[in-house]
Amino acid sequence: MTDTVVEVDGPLTGEELDVLFRAAWPGHRDTDFGPVLARSLLRATARRAGTLVGYVNVVGDGGVHAFLLDTTVHPDERRRGLGVTLVRAAAEAARQRGAHWLHVDFEPHLTTFHERCGFRPTAAGLMALREPPGPAGPLG
Repeated sequence: MTDTVVEVDGPLTGEELDVLFRAAWPGHRDTDFGPVLARSLLRATARRAGTLVGYVNVVGDGGVHAFLLDTTVHPDERRRGLGVTLVRAAAEAARQRGAHWLHVDFEPHLTTFHERCGFRPTAAGLMALREPPGPAGPLG
């Protein structure tokens, strides 16, 4: 991972995100990321040789709560610590921007990953507001 560059709020295009999400999330459909990126508190990206290989988005409530969304690492880059590095960079940037709490929802098989990032388990609730169109994934 030494030749991977992690950056907070670096340049990022929707096209790059679509390429990454198509590789990482089966069934991803190209998306207009403009509204998503416009509402971000911050985003952390990872690039290898200039190519986007990792991404995480953080949104805020305008107060002390921030929410981690869409943690994504290219399948060829997984299991090397890049996801943990991205989440920790995002968490530190959120703290520097005034967040006191970073929330995340995840499926049970991702518990160990999130514990390695520094999260502790809590009870949470989830309400579906509409039926998902396909396999779970970012924006999907």
